[in-house]
Amino acid sequence: MKKELLMGTALVSTLGAASVAEAVTATMSGNHQTGIEFDSPTGGTDTNAQINDNNFTVSLSETTDGGMTISSSFKVMNEGTADGAVSGDMDAGFTLAFTDGSKLDVINAGNASGSHAVSIPGSAGAEGVATTSTNTAQTGLDFMTGSTRLGVEYHSASDFLADGLKMSFSASTDTGAAAGATYRTDSHMALGATYVTDLGDTAVTIGGGFSQTDGSKTGQAVANDNGGYHVGISAVTGDLTVAVGFADGDVAGSSLSSAAEYTADVTKAGVKYVTGDLTFNVGFASGDSTDNTIGATGGSDDSKDVTSASVSYAVASGVTAILGYTSLEASDEGSSTDDGSAWYIGANMSF
Repeated sequence: MKKELLMGTALVSTLGAASVAEAVTATMSGNHQTGIEFDSPTGGTDTNAQINDNNFTVSLSETTDGGMTISSSFKVMNEGTADGAVSGDMDAGFTLAFTDGSKLDVINAGNASGSHAVSIPGSAGAEGVATTSTNTAQTGLDFMTGSTRLGVEYHSASDFLADGLKMSFSASTDTGAAAGATYRTDSHMALGATYVTDLGDTAVTIGGGFSQTDGSKTGQAVANDNGGYHVGISAVTGDLTVAVGFADGDVAGSSLSSAAEYTADVTKAGVKYVTGDLTFNVGFASGDSTDNTIGATGGSDDSKDVTSASVSYAVASGVTAILGYTSLEASDEGSSTDDGSAWYIGANMSF
């Protein structure tokens, strides 16, 4: 018995030493945000609800003797997602960071166009007014940036071709799955770029991208596959940030309606101002779209005009109190619907 215990202890000690010597560097990060939303739809019933946003991410990395860094990550909240899922947040593949400053994302790499969408300030709260499932109007700059998990994205080093310029290229290929009743992305190609420069005391960022995807479904063929472009500019002077952006594109088989395809455009603008522990955000987004059943022409008009604002207060290190407000004016199939407003009060704890 004593010999078995000694052998077991030696084995555990050996494995423990080996795991320490061979382990990659692991870091953890995440946030817990919770609060109450007060939703007041026009023509509907006021409702109150608790809104939670919880994320826990583990990042892994190691550097080879040649100086290349290999990294990956996963979110604990995604562990229940079925392998091969095509929607929702998905675990990362691998990122290879080279000594010249360039990077290559491999597997589930995403879309290079979306990687360069300029961030436009808006409410930091979690409030919103729901619209009908048939309203296809968009309010984000990267709504047309689809891809499959079988893809790569290459990021250039900083100062590529010109000082302050970074570029990306991405492509993904068909998963081999049979086409179904819902449109699915088979492949994509995308380009994106960000240029940063200083104009006196102002730091200016210009970002843009182009994406084109091919897809399929059983039955009627689509008239336009996903694709389009976006461009935005942000200017930071001291504690003040001002940004605007525009996007235009086509989407087939959206999550809003698997049988729909639409052409949409988005205009966004926002302002952020930081003073001490307080941050003020104001944003506006206007989206218009024309939707059809897949393969049809003509279509009806949908729209969303969203105005939002928030005040955030840094209570302590990693803890932020948030008060947010959003107002929505919307129309579906040319008729006004789903107008309303919402308030949010809550706090975010990050680590």
